[in-house]
Amino acid sequence: MNNEISIGKRIHFIRLNIQEAAGMELAPVYNFEFTPTFIFFDAQGNEVWRQVGEFDPQLVRDSLK
Repeated sequence: MNNEISIGKRIHFIRLNIQEAAGMELAPVYNFEFTPTFIFFDAQGNEVWRQVGEFDPQLVRDSLK
């Protein structure tokens, strides 16, 4: 299965394990408790949306329009 999507914009994905130090430190900052949790931020660092559970690539595409 190919998960690559060409949209003409640069996106950075950061994966955190909430059982490791970085994840434990950031969980209360970004208010996430459950895994997986996906949080999408705009270029200014503002949260655009969050989704708990299955990842929806179409939601990402729609957010970039």
